[in-house]
Amino acid sequence: MPIHVKSEIAPLLRVLLHRPGRELEHIVPNAMERLLFDDIPYLQGAQREHDAFAATLRAQGAEPVYLEDLVAQVLRSDQGLKLQFIEDLIAGSGALARAYSASLRSYLLRIPTERELVLTAMAGVPFRALSLPSGTSLHALLGSDAQFIIEPTPNLYFTRDTFASIGRGVSLNRMYSHVRNRETIYAGYLLQHHPDYAGQVPLYYTPDEPFSIEGGDILNLSASALAVGVSQRTMPEAVEHLAQQIFRDEQSEIRTVLAVSIPELRAFMHLDTVFTQVDRAKFVIHPGVIERLRVFSLTPGAGGRLVIRELPEGLQAALCSVLGCEVEMILCGGGDQITSQREQWNDGANTLCVRPGTVIAYDRNRVTNRILQEHGVTVLEIPSGELSRGRGGPRCMSMPLIRGDLND
Repeated sequence: MPIHVKSEIAPLLRVLLHRPGRELEHIVPNAMERLLFDDIPYLQGAQREHDAFAATLRAQGAEPVYLEDLVAQVLRSDQGLKLQFIEDLIAGSGALARAYSASLRSYLLRIPTERELVLTAMAGVPFRALSLPSGTSLHALLGSDAQFIIEPTPNLYFTRDTFASIGRGVSLNRMYSHVRNRETIYAGYLLQHHPDYAGQVPLYYTPDEPFSIEGGDILNLSASALAVGVSQRTMPEAVEHLAQQIFRDEQSEIRTVLAVSIPELRAFMHLDTVFTQVDRAKFVIHPGVIERLRVFSLTPGAGGRLVIRELPEGLQAALCSVLGCEVEMILCGGGDQITSQREQWNDGANTLCVRPGTVIAYDRNRVTNRILQEHGVTVLEIPSGELSRGRGGPRCMSMPLIRGDLND
């Protein structure tokens, strides 16, 4: 059972993380927008907070496993895969990396351990690291010391985005921004070559598809229903293709995909930044999007076609229908517009459920956390002064690999 995720709320047993690394120290002010950051986190603070997050997960019975460790295990097991990883890394890092591929390849091969190789690839390689002989490169003479031949990937600690566990399978995603496309290399090597996953996980989507989709938009509502956001980062064509591939899997139980269209704004970049499940029939939602959502159902039709129809009754009614019960929508920040906007920006709606009625949340969102507790939800608060600068919360920072099953 390498992948088993049929809900957002069943007991979390195994979860993929990435501990923030040197890539955060490779963010410079003039590169923040390109790297999708609004601020520069303090690395040591972010690591302490992330370690507290992992400790909270362990205390709740979940086993954190780390992307960097699993990929290093793959490369350590097969020298050919290690060499191919370096070639894929160079090929995916842009024209500059390809132009200096020989020097870059030599540099990467000299790294003593596979784990350090993976961490270096994640952190990025500055041009000066190649130590090109003087006078051999006009670019080296003209270039800035701050320029990277392999760009850093500081968004990697949001492991939710590059792939998504769906039942027994996975959507290995095509990222919205080209600066994040290289992140899928690590997930690809893990899923296709690690002995715990290789040949055992159906891929419902791959980065070869032309349409972007990211894991923050994919929510497992039940064994038979999936919600996918149509957002700034997930295209409607990607949702259609994903639904078709899931329906073609005879072992998949999913028979309804709810496509939830949200405003295409950075503040609402993914569905899970405005909406997450916190209990069997309870959801937290940003009130600022409720009147702006459109909901569609995608179900299998004859001849492999999709049946697509809009659900004008809205999200709450659609959730009631697929879950078979009345659902409660808890407002992030309550009814106050100032509080709800501030706490949604700080990922107050981006909770991670570790079992029904128990969630991990950032401590800074005190109003939303108090409201959740008043609605019978146990909130496990984690520190968030630095992690939140990356614009993602506990759900964004975690990719469940195995959840238990819900008992009726």
